[in-house]
Amino acid sequence: MEDERKLERWSKEKVNKWWKSQPLLCGFNYLPRTAVNWNEMWSENTFDLPTIEQELSWAKHVGFNCVRTNLPFLEWQKDSKALLSRVDDFLAVCARFELKVILTLLDDCEFGGEPGHTGIQKAPIPRVHNSRGVGSPGRNMVMDTSKWLFIERYVTDIIAQFSDDQRVIMWDLYNEPTNRMIFTQFGEFEFTEELEQYSQSLAKYCFQWARQVSPEQPLTIGAWHVPTDNAGETAYLHPTDKMCLELSDVITFHAYVNPQEMQKIVQRLAVLDRPMYCTEWLARHCDSNYASILPIMQKYSVGVMQWGLVRGKIQTSLPWPSIEVNQDDESLWFHDFLDEMGHPYSEEEVDLVRQFSFGSHCDEAP
Repeated sequence: MEDERKLERWSKEKVNKWWKSQPLLCGFNYLPRTAVNWNEMWSENTFDLPTIEQELSWAKHVGFNCVRTNLPFLEWQKDSKALLSRVDDFLAVCARFELKVILTLLDDCEFGGEPGHTGIQKAPIPRVHNSRGVGSPGRNMVMDTSKWLFIERYVTDIIAQFSDDQRVIMWDLYNEPTNRMIFTQFGEFEFTEELEQYSQSLAKYCFQWARQVSPEQPLTIGAWHVPTDNAGETAYLHPTDKMCLELSDVITFHAYVNPQEMQKIVQRLAVLDRPMYCTEWLARHCDSNYASILPIMQKYSVGVMQWGLVRGKIQTSLPWPSIEVNQDDESLWFHDFLDEMGHPYSEEEVDLVRQFSFGSHCDEAP
């Protein structure tokens, strides 16, 4: 019976007891300024630990207490022990600066439109947001079920290595499954729709594989499909989102929306009676900013992980290609928080982070 329970989703009682022992998380999605994508971040010859140490010290000074980052299947496939060693080094730096870590294993956001590779990456396309984004393992491999045994080994190997590691606060098994977007200097395009059935199936398997390892940390895959119109009422109705919300121990979601829509989204998700974390947000051109969003999240004790810490090669301070920028917004950053010297985009945002991070869980939360 005990072994069977380990394969089940955490009960509401268990996950809410865990949640009450955790700080209210305020963090960021992390890629160092010297890396154009996660393959470059984690590759042997471009793993830039001095820059990582510097930037995470800045994050600690700001008041952040959590970091979310993605791991690359291709680097594990190339040399699993070497990758695990680098992950351990990264976790050690995070622990030194009191940053809890969310590790994300798979990712469909192959925004560069090309299969990933290890080693030196192409330079970013000038003025294009996340122009060299790569998937993990990559969209073509997701659609090749004969390769899923290798993906299973990757998922279970990584989780087993850190299954009782207190530096890791949760496992985000798959970032934005079914995401088909491609970003170019000519606009946004989409990968084949066939990807979606494979991604959804693979996401379900990821939960099964991870539960067999039985880590001490909760499992999740974030809901992320948010239509442009009436986002508060129509978010997360995609079948993959529904499935992930039903299988996750903690509720995670992505929402680059204005405060009115964020309020509706949080209220809708609160009925699930599980801890909530918005693991991607902050899009200043879309009225998704600190002054308007953080009060909502603090009211409902929703943990937050904005997109980006330091402006760098990924170029996510630039807006998505679909967003038209008028002259008044030329200097407005879309994502990111600090410049290359560690100076904040906004001192007001720093104050808001500190107020949030040093706060506590509220009565309206689970």
